[in-house]
Amino acid sequence: LIVVTFIDIDHQIIPDSISIGGILAGLIAIYWLPISYKDALIGVGLGAGVLIAVIYGYFLITGKQGMGGGDVKLLAMIGVFIGWKGVLFTIFASSAIGSVVGLTWIALTHKDTRSPIPFGPFLSLGAIIYLFWGGAVIDWYMKFMNIQ
Repeated sequence: LIVVTFIDIDHQIIPDSISIGGILAGLIAIYWLPISYKDALIGVGLGAGVLIAVIYGYFLITGKQGMGGGDVKLLAMIGVFIGWKGVLFTIFASSAIGSVVGLTWIALTHKDTRSPIPFGPFLSLGAIIYLFWGGAVIDWYMKFMNIQ
């Protein structure tokens, strides 16, 4: 995720060798990971599916491409390792953090809202937050919202 972050920042691409290779490595490593094969496969499908829907929805509304396929494959790779619950958390966290950072960057640099901002670093950060603090954040949210 660190490598993907810096490549995406510098070149605005996420190499398939990393994301697809990561998906394959994750599927092989499932035996040693604390995740079921079913959750990993649902994570791959949900991760890719949600971002594909966002890409097509944005295109239908604006007629322009708003996100690349590298982000789709990266979230699918993330899904292999953290499952569908982690994918949902990652989508929410990365979108929230990306919005705050992007709007701040636009305000500070006086750039246009159409200026490209790589999303891979935010997906990576969302996944890392889930890995280390996801359970605590979800527990806090459930208590805050008074959900049993």
